Amino acid sequence: MKLGSIRVVFTAFTMLTSSLCGAQGQIVHAIAMHGAPAQSGLEPLSYVNPSAPKGGRLDIGLQGTFDSLNPFNLKAGSTAQGLMGNVFQTLMMRSLDEPFTFYSLIAQSLETNDERSFVTFHLNPKAHFSDGHALTTEDVAFSFELLKLKGRPQQRSAYPQVKRVDILSPTDIRFDLTGLADREMPLTLALMPVLPKHATDIEHFGESSLKIPVGSGPYIIENISAGTELTFRRDPHFWGADEPNLKGLYNFDTLHVTYMRDPNVVFESFKAGNLNFITENDASRWLNAYDFPAIHDGRVIKVAQPLGLPKGMDGFAFNTRRSLFADIEFREALGLLFDFEWVNAKFYGGLYKRSLSFFDDSNLSSHGHPASKGELALLKPYPDAVRDDILAGTWQPIMSDGSGRDRALPQAAMAILTKAGYHLKDGRLIAPAGNEVSFEIMVESREKERLALLYSESLRRVGIMVSIRFVDEVQYQRRRQQYDFDVMIGSWIASPSPGNEQRGRWGSAAAKNEGTFNLTGASSIAIDAMIEAALAATGDEEFQDAVRALDRVLLSGFYIVPLYYKPDQWIAYSSQLEKPAKIPMYGITPDPFTTLATWWSKSP
Repeated sequence: MKLGSIRVVFTAFTMLTSSLCGAQGQIVHAIAMHGAPAQSGLEPLSYVNPSAPKGGRLDIGLQGTFDSLNPFNLKAGSTAQGLMGNVFQTLMMRSLDEPFTFYSLIAQSLETNDERSFVTFHLNPKAHFSDGHALTTEDVAFSFELLKLKGRPQQRSAYPQVKRVDILSPTDIRFDLTGLADREMPLTLALMPVLPKHATDIEHFGESSLKIPVGSGPYIIENISAGTELTFRRDPHFWGADEPNLKGLYNFDTLHVTYMRDPNVVFESFKAGNLNFITENDASRWLNAYDFPAIHDGRVIKVAQPLGLPKGMDGFAFNTRRSLFADIEFREALGLLFDFEWVNAKFYGGLYKRSLSFFDDSNLSSHGHPASKGELALLKPYPDAVRDDILAGTWQPIMSDGSGRDRALPQAAMAILTKAGYHLKDGRLIAPAGNEVSFEIMVESREKERLALLYSESLRRVGIMVSIRFVDEVQYQRRRQQYDFDVMIGSWIASPSPGNEQRGRWGSAAAKNEGTFNLTGASSIAIDAMIEAALAATGDEEFQDAVRALDRVLLSGFYIVPLYYKPDQWIAYSSQLEKPAKIPMYGITPDPFTTLATWWSKSP
């Protein structure tokens, strides 16, 4: 297969790129979406211990399995975790203490202008792959073209917008962004992984593969047991080991990951001392099971660490590509039937909070805030896109009495369904077309299965028959990517700086393309416009207006049944592990590898 061509400009004139481009832009070692970066990019990050000792071993357990070591194609949902950052690197690295800021990595500096109509990356001449091959702009250009054609949906959506790519030298590459009105694009490109041109199988790139990859990161894969185990070993020849801004990162000599089918097995393995770090997601287990000798004698530390990130959204996602869920009133009614108060009290010890926004617990949430003048201006061309109560910031799901028998929920749901033309007959809900209403909820874990069963019981109260389909992780990911489901529990992790990824989650184009995160099939010109407004925003207030307006449009669409979130991340770890004194604002994430990149072992 032949990739697209990249313009190569090796002339004496363009080799003077720094001085020439400086007239248009500024050479910097860091870039932020809005405002200025907190650091220069030439010193250790503020949230690391630059003197952290190297050595030791990190043992973690993950639920599920894997069938690939390629995290870049459509089948990446079943890829082993931990490859990004450890094996593969992006052009620049994201700060965990700022909403959306990138610092030097493979690219030691960049140039852009106020309009961000271009970006030039200047690579670190020390950068090389784990097999010793130098990393050059040929690899960057190759990666760009390959991912544009065969990469993840968000890459295949964003990269074609680049007008032209010029290789100026082995270390300098320029991307022409003229006319995009997308101020995030330089950062989107900074997030691009760089693959080795000489060691990448183009023809089979779209397939799952367990071939050990060649990357430029601090670790190489030492051992693999397909689907169950993965061992990363520190690369003694890592090119960035002495770079100032990488000091204090990647401190363990060995990362060992064990995949297990059941989260209870993960917990029991941690309890037995086979793992030295665990992220807990089950409230009942967190409340009741962490009572064993190692906790009491201090060998294991249990912490509820505050989460700085917006809380995002988990919920039952309706696949609106199916005719049953095309009716917004039907979706709204089903949303009223999840009894959060009872579920939270009975099964989760009241630890959760109900999700009321796609950017909950942050200044980007629209809940509790009437629409600003800026939001109203953005929404004016779409008068029917937002409900009045959501525009006022007062909407929230009906609260039950917590008994599990509150009739207010089914009564409210039936009032909407009746108005929409549905009716009950012999205990079954009948659609306006005359057919009985039934559907399937797809799950891949026992915890989600229990949640789906609880929800299905509430749905039966209005005559809706629901079946639960339990599938394994690989089948789950494939069906998700092909939108082969009626309803599934989706998770939309929120960034403190929502941007291009929103196109892949909610954009009209993503609704039609296989493998995107637009699980619901949402397709709305109002959604598209709010996403574009967020990308074009030049200041914090303008950006906040655009994101809150997007939040209101999404809530008004009732694409999902909002579930809940935990305000803290629950972790437990061996007392032989240590972490920096400062926890970055966004440093505790669902990805354990991100969380642990700054940690180290007390006994190397």
